[in-house]
Amino acid sequence: MESAIDNHAKAQFDYFIDEHREALQHCLDGLTEEQARRRLVPSKTTLLGLVKHVTFVEKAWFDEAVTGRSRAEIGIPETPDESFVLTDDDTIASIQQAHREACEAAREATAPLELTDILPGNRRGPLPLRFVYLHVLRELAQHCGHADILREQILAEDGASATS
Repeated sequence: MESAIDNHAKAQFDYFIDEHREALQHCLDGLTEEQARRRLVPSKTTLLGLVKHVTFVEKAWFDEAVTGRSRAEIGIPETPDESFVLTDDDTIASIQQAHREACEAAREATAPLELTDILPGNRRGPLPLRFVYLHVLRELAQHCGHADILREQILAEDGASATS
């Protein structure tokens, strides 16, 4: 049975995870498709790719880890690197919708769980929900920082071009 302290801690995790989900969802707002796909670093990282990747993160940690379903069953890539790859069908609207749906499914999957519940489907082996929450929060916070920097660069580039 979960204690009042653990219930409070879970509510705090949910709050901060949702705050970062929201920030990543909105990093694409007001951008063109070209801006969202623009590569400013040598890796595959783009703003659109970041939101596609965090959709993968939601499904890997809150579907695969919770249910034990395979990535193939879930319909996600085998590796995190592959989750940044954009197809011609990927648009701001489609990626934002997929992200919203993954976040809602994650909320539903974790709602009945306690922080001490062991999730069987992680590739590292069984892990408590508390570990998964901490990992996801760390990853989302890291990607929020990436998104802030990329968005700032894109807007600065395009602002400088418009004034020249």
